[in-house]
Amino acid sequence: MTIIFKQLSPTFMAEVSSLDLRTMQDQPSLERLRAGMTEYGVLVFKGQELSFQEQLDFAQRLDGVLHAKTSSSVLVKNRFGNEALTDISNVGADGAILAADDRRRMNGISNRIWHTDASFEDPAGRYSMLFARNIPPVRADTEFADMRAAYDALDDKMKATIDSLHVHHSIAYSRHTMGFDFSPEEKAKLPGATHPLVRVFSDSPRKALYLASHAERVIEWPVPEGRLLLKDLIEHATRPEFLGHHEWALGDLVIWDNRTTMHRARPFDDKAYKRELTRVTTLDLPRQSAVAQAA
Repeated sequence: MTIIFKQLSPTFMAEVSSLDLRTMQDQPSLERLRAGMTEYGVLVFKGQELSFQEQLDFAQRLDGVLHAKTSSSVLVKNRFGNEALTDISNVGADGAILAADDRRRMNGISNRIWHTDASFEDPAGRYSMLFARNIPPVRADTEFADMRAAYDALDDKMKATIDSLHVHHSIAYSRHTMGFDFSPEEKAKLPGATHPLVRVFSDSPRKALYLASHAERVIEWPVPEGRLLLKDLIEHATRPEFLGHHEWALGDLVIWDNRTTMHRARPFDDKAYKRELTRVTTLDLPRQSAVAQAA
């Protein structure tokens, strides 16, 4: 099977030649997609037709164990019956648009600030796979930041300062900064996790900043100084030269590597138009053991 990548942004992102991901089973093709993820960080697949189960099955074939401890799962039972299939939409189980003050909507608004999926878990998220099932008649793009290019652009003094630091990530923290608070019982299910601020992975020698709105504090520094550093680094990493965006069409599947990118949803009138996407995120586990656990 011939797989061609067309680069979409100066430093990352690519559109993949026409494929039917429902039938992609062979290991050489899956390895080619993994290599594309390593090189580009974000891959776009057009014209897909995926049932809920087909999306879950492809995610497991490509990358293994699925993330299910989402913030949405502590608020309400998943309307699809599987917490690994995250409901990225503004509608409820009845198909109606959520009320402006609905807690699910208020929680989801925070997807519009820069973040990386499941950084508040250990193991954290690796690949996220977002599929467009119903899109509004207005632009509702997703924007991405290349965290490897952002790290490369830092000066040597800053690299030396941050290379050995660790950061605690908490979704309760990021939601609180946006005016949404989990109940004590909900918060207890989302304790957070600590990860290196600079990460490097076995499939690539390039280092990446590991940042998110969930990044609450630098473990080795006093809280105020640590938060200033994190704010400065996020501002640096989201400069225009490190960014790319995706304009959604029905049937698009976009996969991104949470270890080497950040992303955010761009705003639209979500009180007037429906937008329904489903996301599957895999966990950052050694791939061989991940596949064995998923089997």
